[in-house]
Amino acid sequence: MTSRRTVPVRDATEHHARPAPHRRIPSVRGGGRRRALPGRALSAACLLLATACATGTETTEGGPRAGESRTASPSPSPSANPVVKEIPAEQWQRITETGTWREGCPVTREDLRRVEVNYVDFEGGTRRGVLVVNADIAESISRVFTRLFDERFPINRMQPVEAYDGDTKASLEDNNTAAYNCRRLDQINAPVRESPHANGRAIDINPLQNPWKDLRCRCWSPSAEYAERTPGKGAILDGGLVWRTFVDEGWIWQNIKVPDYMHFDAGYPSVPVTGGRPSPTTSAAPPPDYPLSDASPSPSDQPAAGRADSGGPDN
Repeated sequence: MTSRRTVPVRDATEHHARPAPHRRIPSVRGGGRRRALPGRALSAACLLLATACATGTETTEGGPRAGESRTASPSPSPSANPVVKEIPAEQWQRITETGTWREGCPVTREDLRRVEVNYVDFEGGTRRGVLVVNADIAESISRVFTRLFDERFPINRMQPVEAYDGDTKASLEDNNTAAYNCRRLDQINAPVRESPHANGRAIDINPLQNPWKDLRCRCWSPSAEYAERTPGKGAILDGGLVWRTFVDEGWIWQNIKVPDYMHFDAGYPSVPVTGGRPSPTTSAAPPPDYPLSDASPSPSDQPAAGRADSGGPDN
């Protein structure tokens, strides 16, 4: 019997070990003498085959066709994506239950719209917010918040006031951006039929960073922390991004005689808007005396200027 000679296994660091015998692989074509590939060529062929399989160049069931590669589709860039809807029955029930709307308010459910829009929060994330506004400025407010989203202006929170049981003070203290509110009789307000908020044509943005001055107590609401007008996250400045965005749409900033940095409206007294855009020439005259609730200081307890000009956080 013929004996076989043993070929030693080469170590990776061994450069002079005797090479293993050539392997023979079948020829693709039949007949004739079959030619063997040397070991190095065989290794290269196997490497190419493995690479082809890994990149999907071979057709597999449910996979890409030959020559295609598997690449993940890029995620679309986030956008404001504003959507204007009629007020749903469930939301309207909540609005009426909380007194955010009541008999005598100047607009009805048919006059209002629900605007759903994405905004950038204070951590740089994207959130979906809801505003309730008059139908005649719904497209304008959609354009405003699309621009603010594109410019990455941060907003702390955005939900309707009925989420706070119709309590303006609670909404402000939660640093909530909100629009429509026909305030209850136990809350300070301008004459209800003339009020931009009660007509759905006003909005308060980031109340903490943009407070208003309440002359009844000579204090800032909801806090004096950011009363000084300096650049900062969520702050509204004269001539700044938010100011320019609203003014370009015909809105008016802090339309009362005292500082009210959070507030934009379509004009006082509130009147119907035509063409979906407030008029830049809308009167900016301040509202007259505000009615005082039972919980408010009596007129004799207020500073003289405050009786005529302080009113609520805005009109």
